[in-house]
Amino acid sequence: YYQAASGTSGGSSGSPVIDITGRVIALNAGAKVMAASSFYLPLDRVVRALAFLRRGEVVPRGTAQMVLRHAPFDQLRRLGLRSATEAAVRSAFPEQTGMITVGEIVPGGPADGKLRPGDVVVRTEGELVTTFLPIESAIDDRVGATVRFSIERGGEPLDVEIEVADLHSITPSSFIEFGFGVVHALSYHQARNYGVEVAGIYVASAGYSLWRGGVPRGTVITHLDNEPVVTLADFERKLAEVPFGERVSVRYFPLTNPRVRMVEVVPVDRRWFPVRACRRDDSTGRWPCRAIAHPGPGIAREPATARLEVGGSRALRTLAPSMVVVDFDIPYRLDGVHGDRFRGNGLIVDAERGLVVVDRETVPIALGDLQITFGGSVRVPAELVYLHPEHNFAVIRYEPGWIGETPARSATLRPVELAVGDEVTLVASTSRYRVVTRETRVSRREPVILPRVSVPRFRESNLELVTIADSTASVGGVLADTKGQVLALWASFLRGGAADDTTSFFAGIPIQRVIDVLEPLRAGRSVGWRSMGAELRSASLADGRDHGLSEEWARRLEEHDPGERRVLFVASVEAGSSAASVLREGDLLLSVGGEPVTRIHDVERAAQAETLTLRVMRGGEPVDVTLKPELLDGLGTRRALLWNGALLQEAPRSLATEFQLEQRGVYVAWIWFGSPANRHRLSATHRINGVDGQETPNLDALLAVTRSVQDGESMRLDVLDLENKLEVITLERDLEFWPTAELRLEESGWKRLPLAPAQQAATEAPPGS
Repeated sequence: YYQAASGTSGGSSGSPVIDITGRVIALNAGAKVMAASSFYLPLDRVVRALAFLRRGEVVPRGTAQMVLRHAPFDQLRRLGLRSATEAAVRSAFPEQTGMITVGEIVPGGPADGKLRPGDVVVRTEGELVTTFLPIESAIDDRVGATVRFSIERGGEPLDVEIEVADLHSITPSSFIEFGFGVVHALSYHQARNYGVEVAGIYVASAGYSLWRGGVPRGTVITHLDNEPVVTLADFERKLAEVPFGERVSVRYFPLTNPRVRMVEVVPVDRRWFPVRACRRDDSTGRWPCRAIAHPGPGIAREPATARLEVGGSRALRTLAPSMVVVDFDIPYRLDGVHGDRFRGNGLIVDAERGLVVVDRETVPIALGDLQITFGGSVRVPAELVYLHPEHNFAVIRYEPGWIGETPARSATLRPVELAVGDEVTLVASTSRYRVVTRETRVSRREPVILPRVSVPRFRESNLELVTIADSTASVGGVLADTKGQVLALWASFLRGGAADDTTSFFAGIPIQRVIDVLEPLRAGRSVGWRSMGAELRSASLADGRDHGLSEEWARRLEEHDPGERRVLFVASVEAGSSAASVLREGDLLLSVGGEPVTRIHDVERAAQAETLTLRVMRGGEPVDVTLKPELLDGLGTRRALLWNGALLQEAPRSLATEFQLEQRGVYVAWIWFGSPANRHRLSATHRINGVDGQETPNLDALLAVTRSVQDGESMRLDVLDLENKLEVITLERDLEFWPTAELRLEESGWKRLPLAPAQQAATEAPPGS
């Protein structure tokens, strides 16, 4: 490079550097930010490349897979350069101050075994050389042939011939998308950086499948399904042989420590993401892709049996056959979910039907891959049956026939009200599939109060929790009596209100809350949960008096529940709900259906009717109100769109409950970096309220409005943030790299359905969405 003190600014790279006569002599290539230094690339090799391009030919590039360095003569003497050689070079090139040495050799390359670091390059093809350009010219002009080097190694002259390889052949021009990850042949530059052979498959992005199997980015895959994969064609051939839904062994090494070899088992996912091969087309500058075929679904699952017997207390022996570990992996982050991999305890509540109860910190949304592990021995897939819309538990199901003779047993549920001081037994699972136990007692029982979330997501409310004096590290479990009867579900709760706060705590959910939804599921009926549309909290009667509670009602509430001495009040109401029109924040709740009430679960039980009659104290005066609880299902979000690099869904209910915003517009749940959505400042938590002047209240409206927008065309989006501020942004559509697809929950499970622009108008939401 030329170096100058021109101090060029950022963004000027590629600008021409001209001499005094106006001739272009270099290209601006870089600068030092903290100084005035700039670096200009001479045009020697640029002119050569341009000549080939003008003729429509590929520019030949050769490589010996080695790194050369320039060294001054004093250093060359220490490397053994002979005095006669130095004199000849100085005579031929009086302005030069040094010569070229070999700095690095890539293992397995053309120069490996012929040249060594520290060799001094004296001649190339018989000509004395002191700079890089003659060597590069000789290599580029002899691709597939040999180049003769005269070197000095420790003062001894040697002549070697090196076969020149094609640099294009070890520069990746194709890749494979696999489970939203990207793999390609290991490049020469990465091999040189880490001193490894140019062979194997480089994981540029782990994506979903490789990440689930524990193979991180920046690693090199050497074997797939126990067979070596040296080229990308090897990898594609082996991948095409793996049936849908099967798992395959992957042997790899991290580039940061290539001597370490690791083996993982990776699921082959074709449901959530396409599996395809893409190759650069130099005539168009694009990367057209083709699907990689597969042999269809895998072999039918064979039943497997696990032993579940453990020793210990009666409660432990009784409950161990009812405890499983649940793993949930999430490919697309809907509903503001704060992670993509969760593990927790599951409780078998109906072994005949395969029903398992688990907390919503383990299964937070409907979309994902569920697996259940029995006794750390047998792992089977599962499906979501019921996702409680307001409380922290879900019901999932496995196929009982898949666990063979495993002695899985339904837990016995005992719906009693726990009191402070009651002795209980914590029976829980660890992340390593062990079942542990601890004798303890109830320390508190009170309504949960969690901080408001800063990102729309599920937050527990309107639930009394049980805490214990002493617990043990686990992923969840149950609180039981000495006979092993379940009194409460020991569940994990997300604590933080901040977007980046993912800390959690454990507490007990009274088992009666689970029984309320379990009974209709056991009978094969759907569960409809009615929500009153308000968050209730409790206050002491003393605080209630300060807020206008009359003496008469304070006495009645105390007589109704002398052990608590508290009053319920309205903390917030859900925007757009029936409660929002008749209740106000701060209302003191006196009675439900004419009966005094101090417990939240009594209000919820009454809210399961079509109408709910309440008496509240407002401004010191009793007021009677009637509202219609909203009927909610337990299926969660069942539809989403992949659209220009954004994950879109219908506006979630948490917008109304947590932010008091109307559930209208298309909600942006996630954004991928590098996508059109990311480049044009569309952000997660935005709501797209209109496109090109037309309203988009839901996904179908968005698809209808944008169906005529072609690849490369722009759209004008009206977006609202969480403060309900309107902003107009433009977005350029990219259907080649970010095509539109629909994620839809059908009777057979989740489907990923590609949508061409013409198909979008015909897309309809599933019933009840």
